[in-house]
Amino acid sequence: MTGKPIVIYTDGSSRGNPGPGGYGALLIYGNHRKEISKGYRLTTNNRMELLGIIEALKLITSTDHPIEIFSDSKYVVNAINKGWLSKWLRTGFAGGKKNRDLWIDYSTIASKFNKLSVTWVKGHASNPFNNRCDELATAAADGQNLAVDAGYESDPNSLFK
Repeated sequence: MTGKPIVIYTDGSSRGNPGPGGYGALLIYGNHRKEISKGYRLTTNNRMELLGIIEALKLITSTDHPIEIFSDSKYVVNAINKGWLSKWLRTGFAGGKKNRDLWIDYSTIASKFNKLSVTWVKGHASNPFNNRCDELATAAADGQNLAVDAGYESDPNSLFK
């Protein structure tokens, strides 16, 4: 494993919860930068927070580098760092835990990396990378031709169709 980490900042946005939403992510490796974002017509903030991480991880072609993820979502960071996700996976998401589809995707993708850490950062503060992700996420949520978040819209427990 090489010593130089790939750094990922992510943010999610939802105009209404549920409502139109989007994610933004910034991948950094040395002097290389890549920004990604996408908007959805009906989703939740928590789904977008998690989807930003998933989509960023999908872009990484090497599993040899440490991955450092920074998110302002306590929901996402705590689920990973406090073992909630491990419990949800063991119990088959008993009790109707939300976002099962995305958590399973995250778990599958994250397991491919040798070293992955997730750190909470304060949102809407002085971190320029987090602020850039917020700009990307909100612009995506406000965009045209929004995609369908099939995992959300097909959820039988959703109150909205």
